[in-house]
Amino acid sequence: MIDTADIDARQQALAVQIADRRDDLIALTQDLIRIPTLNPPGECYRDICEYLARRMGSSGFEVKLLRAEGTPGDSQQHPRWNMIARREGGRSGPCVHFNSHIDVVETGAGWSFDPFGGEISDGKIYGRGACDMKGGLAASIIAAEAFVALWPDFPGAIEISGTADEETGGYGGVAWLAEQGYFSPERVQHVIIPEPLNKDRICLGHRGVMWAEIKTHGRIAHGSMPFLGDCAVRHMGAVIGEMERTLFPSLKQKRTAMPVVPDGARQSTMNINSLHGGQAEPDPDFTGFPSACVPDQARMVIDRRYLIEESADEVREEVIALLERVKSERPGFRYDFDELWQVSPTMTPADAPVVKAVERGIRAALGCEPLHVVSPGTYDQKHIDRIGRLKDCIAYGPGILDLAHQPDEYVGIDDMVDSAKVMAFALDDLLHGR
Repeated sequence: MIDTADIDARQQALAVQIADRRDDLIALTQDLIRIPTLNPPGECYRDICEYLARRMGSSGFEVKLLRAEGTPGDSQQHPRWNMIARREGGRSGPCVHFNSHIDVVETGAGWSFDPFGGEISDGKIYGRGACDMKGGLAASIIAAEAFVALWPDFPGAIEISGTADEETGGYGGVAWLAEQGYFSPERVQHVIIPEPLNKDRICLGHRGVMWAEIKTHGRIAHGSMPFLGDCAVRHMGAVIGEMERTLFPSLKQKRTAMPVVPDGARQSTMNINSLHGGQAEPDPDFTGFPSACVPDQARMVIDRRYLIEESADEVREEVIALLERVKSERPGFRYDFDELWQVSPTMTPADAPVVKAVERGIRAALGCEPLHVVSPGTYDQKHIDRIGRLKDCIAYGPGILDLAHQPDEYVGIDDMVDSAKVMAFALDDLLHGR
C-alpha cells in the first residue's frame, strides 16, 4: 500500500507544476479557440491537428494524424482529420487516454465578444468552444505535461487525442478510430473525456437516443379544390395531435434511476426536430408566391431521448403503434417510418477504477465531495463503449454545461487550473496506483 504522506507529496508537487503552467494553459486555450473549427461543414480540422501535433511532439509524445476517409461529411474540401499523441513510460502499465473533440458548433447571434478571439474578461476566456471543449482539451494537455515532467519514467502510457465531428455524431472521429482499434481494451484501459460537466462532477454516461423520420403521403390537387386531393400536412397534423394526446403525457411518466442532469431530463423526452410539408422552400432570391397545390407529402424528424430502463425496440414500437392508431382512424392515411440512427444508454459503474481515481482527485484538489451525474445528451463515450468495448470511461472537465452552444460561451481560468489538477491527480492514481 502506498503511504498517504507520499501521495500528498506527489499531489503537492503536481499542483505546483500546474500552477507554474497557468499562463501556458491560458495561451493554449486561446490558441485553440482562435482556430475556427466550425462543424458543419468541418473547417480547419487539419490546422488544429497540426497545431496539437507540434505541441505534443515538443513534449515527447509520438503523434499520428489520421484522416477518417469515407465517413459522413468527409470530402477533399473538408477532410475529417484526427490527432492521437502517445507517450510510453519507462515500464509496463496501463494506458490512460484523454479524448477531446476539436469541432465547435456555429456561433449564432448575440455575442458581446469575438467568437474566435479568445478574449479574457473577469477571469474567463470567451469564445466558441471555450467550454465545449477546448478548455478541457487544454487542461488535459497541461495535466499530462506536468505529470511527465515530474515522472518521465512512469509506468504505462498516456494518450491525448483531438477528434472530429462529435457535434454531428462523432462518426468521422471517435467512432472511426474505435473501428480501427484505437480504443480497444487491449490498447487503452482508462478514458477521461474532458466535456464541460462542472469541475466537481463526474459524468458516468448518457441517455439513449433514437432519431427517426416520419413521412405522411397525400394526393396533389389544385388548391382551390382541395376536396379533389388529400392533404399530407393534415395527416401529419393528426400525427402531432396524437403525440400531444398520448405520447408526450406518457413520456412524462417514465422516470429513471440514472442521475441525469438537469432534473427535467430524468424523464423520457422527445423533440420534433424539423417539419416540412408541400412544396420545397424557394430560392431565397425568389420573391413570388408558391403555386396553389394540395401538398402530397410531409416529413417530420423526431429526436427521442430514452432511459436505461427502456429498450430500443420499445422506443421504436411506441412510435409505430401511435402511427397505426392514427391510420385506423383516418381514411387514406399512409406513412413511412425510417430510423435514422440509434444509440443505447450507457453508464459506467460508480465503482469503476477511473471513477474512483477522479473522485479522489476531486476531494484532494477541491476539498469537496464529488457528484455523479449522467448527461441528457450523448457524447463520444457511446462509441468507446459500443464499438471499442471499453467500459472504464467517464466525462470530466472544466466548464459549465449550460454555456455550451450559447452566445458568449466562456470557460473560467481558475476552473481549468483546478480541473487540470484533478486530471493530473487521477493520472498519477491510475498509473502509479493507490
